[in-house]
Amino acid sequence: MEERDQKTRFKFGNNWRNFLNCLNDERIEDSKRGLITMLGKTDLTGKRFLDAGSGSGLSSLVARKMGAEVFSFDYDEQSVECTKYLKEKYFKDDLLWNVEQASVLDEDYMKSLGEFDIVYSWGVLHHTGNMNVALANVDANVKKNGTLFIAIYNDQGNRSKIWHKIKSTYVKSPKFFKFFIVTFCYIKIWGKIFTYDLFFRGNMLHTWKLSKNNRGMSPHYDLIDWVGGFPFEVATPEFIFDFYRDRNYRLEKLKTNGKGYGCNEYIFTKL
Repeated sequence: MEERDQKTRFKFGNNWRNFLNCLNDERIEDSKRGLITMLGKTDLTGKRFLDAGSGSGLSSLVARKMGAEVFSFDYDEQSVECTKYLKEKYFKDDLLWNVEQASVLDEDYMKSLGEFDIVYSWGVLHHTGNMNVALANVDANVKKNGTLFIAIYNDQGNRSKIWHKIKSTYVKSPKFFKFFIVTFCYIKIWGKIFTYDLFFRGNMLHTWKLSKNNRGMSPHYDLIDWVGGFPFEVATPEFIFDFYRDRNYRLEKLKTNGKGYGCNEYIFTKL
């Protein structure tokens, strides 16, 4: 089963390559704190960590720094190159971190990887073009009593349908029109925040500067990823809970966005 045709798919890797230009030790530590907070662990020594859809490679890097044996893969060629770049920069010739190009929709490939203590897929499975298959395929990689950590776009009903149209239009548009779409979305997403911070905090960029503490990400490249991220699917927390309960998982932690856009985060244990 193949992922969505390249002509109707956002070039995730190009965005991550640009993000790496602003990656520094502070962002890496922010990302580490985020992973520690969700997993409830400060040391992953002796654990096998699968990063399904590694993107920039930042989460894989953090897991390796925490002592885990890491296996990273991504469907996007440029994302794979980003992950390889971080591996070579921080863990050159390391035998405990492997990086490959592959699709989470490839059931045979997923089964061939074997089982892991932690299977991690943050903001990835809803971009494959077949989220349900992706959700099902990662199950094969979670060992008994192992951890599944996923983040899936929140279902906002009609708002999600509007975003689907915006994203679909973005990936099909010429470069100059993409600029106008991004500008519109900046105003839509950040306009009220900038205005509030300017008048009530005296600094229009107050929240903007703090937002980097969310997993070490950049608010600018996060916005580009959000606006362009297509294929695009969403799910309610209830759907994800039921999906994995039926596959013998127990929900350990849930971090939701309420009625907002973006991802809900889930920590499951496989029973």
